[in-house]
Amino acid sequence: MKKKFWLGLALASLMVVTAACGGNNGKPSEGNGEQAGATNAPEAGKTYNIAISQIVEHPSLDATREGFLAALKDAGLEVNVDYNNAQGDPNNFKSIAEKIASGNADLALGIATNTSSALVEEVKDKPVLFAAVTDPLKEKLVPQLKAPGGNVTGASDTNPEAIVQLMDFIAKELPEVKKVGIIINEGEPNAVVMSDIAQEALSKHGIELVKAPIVNSSDVQQAAQSLVGRVDAVYITLDNTVVEGADAILDVVEKNKIPFFSADRDTVEKGAFATVGFKYFDHGYEVGQMAVEILKNGKNPGELDVRTPEKLDFILNLKAAEAQGITVTEAMKTYVKDPENNIIE
Repeated sequence: MKKKFWLGLALASLMVVTAACGGNNGKPSEGNGEQAGATNAPEAGKTYNIAISQIVEHPSLDATREGFLAALKDAGLEVNVDYNNAQGDPNNFKSIAEKIASGNADLALGIATNTSSALVEEVKDKPVLFAAVTDPLKEKLVPQLKAPGGNVTGASDTNPEAIVQLMDFIAKELPEVKKVGIIINEGEPNAVVMSDIAQEALSKHGIELVKAPIVNSSDVQQAAQSLVGRVDAVYITLDNTVVEGADAILDVVEKNKIPFFSADRDTVEKGAFATVGFKYFDHGYEVGQMAVEILKNGKNPGELDVRTPEKLDFILNLKAAEAQGITVTEAMKTYVKDPENNIIE
């Protein structure tokens, strides 16, 4: 496997040591630092060792990581970061988690469901936080959202109501849409959960959800092409394999004038027409604040409630609408609470 190094964030007070999956055997490289338990009190002048396992690199997940590290910086913490990009390879989820479990991190962060699940499975004696996870209860990352106990907590990036609101928007504002195509990797649990919510919401409007399954990002363009002539709009969830290939979807929908909806803001900024969502930087920042509570203030992870998105808004990309043959009405714009920030022109 090709060795990848994250070239870092411009965070002047962070001491960042990156470690991507390296070597032909896919094993991640080792980090540095002193091991700390879940409830150790902070030490003056201490440099904390943070281990991160991220499923793939794409804008939403990268922004989550950047927000997380920014929160640590803003709290005045000095950290070494052992960053591991699993490159979407299931074999790496476990090997990275095993490395972190046997290493000297003071705290571990999983970004996305599969990498977080692997950390929870392997890391038992140090704090574990998760971010960009759709359903932490279904995936058994925690037993409950309020004061989950143990050494694990974090933040979900999904509010089911956001999906319902977007499907209702499609039904009401684009009445010609009778079939919505979804490109999906059903090996990603978060994608399946969100797809089921979308399907239920659309069915109430008599709209059919048509699935185009994929296994990896190289399949995305072919899956998108397979929906041409079969659907009236395309939707993608927080499906990391699919989001990584969003450019291929944009190429297809723009050539064929098909409205394209996503579950994340970053894909809308890239060229999808609409979502109901939030900024992933803010999501990561919130998880970073939880890390500060643990590292600086001595909190036990099990005392901290799992957080879910609350500040949701419609986000519309007007240039994308034009490229996809959508006429944006004034009624559509009224869905946006903060037009200055959430109507992209």
